Amino acid sequence: MKTIETERLILRGWTLDDLDDYHEFGKNPKVGPMVGWAPHESKAFSLNALKYLIENDDAWSIVLKENSKVIGYLRVFPDENHGKLYTKSISYAISPEYWNKGYMTEAVKRGIKYAFDEMNIDLMTVWHNPDNIQTKRVIEKCGFNYAATIEQGYKNYNGQIFDSVYYELLKSDYYNA
Repeated sequence: MKTIETERLILRGWTLDDLDDYHEFGKNPKVGPMVGWAPHESKAFSLNALKYLIENDDAWSIVLKENSKVIGYLRVFPDENHGKLYTKSISYAISPEYWNKGYMTEAVKRGIKYAFDEMNIDLMTVWHNPDNIQTKRVIEKCGFNYAATIEQGYKNYNGQIFDSVYYELLKSDYYNA
């Protein structure tokens, strides 16, 4: 991923040097389960997940400018369910110690701008588990419009099935906001 910046953050590709920070927030039981993945049970588990992120090159590490600490991730990946529209979906997670400080909204807004301006997509999508109110707040602050709730639309890491609350943001709405 191309490195991009915000006022307080650097969004850059992952490296193996990020393992300690990635494992630190990845093992936290408040992080992964809210977005559907298992808490990292070991550093080896984190390393395998990190290698996946590096190989796929569709996710940024979210790095604090003030101390170069990786505090989360932001992923932009294909969403092929929209006919002729060139669509990407966005997902994200951040360490709980950085919740409610505006970092995630700042990162997501910059990721959206990058996707519309540099990837030239037509539509950005995002979803959340109905219980994940913090993600819902970020989605709303970033200008997404509620589209639908898909009953039993997502199965998480341990087989539990949840509804998916789904949102969209058209390029034309983004530029006209």
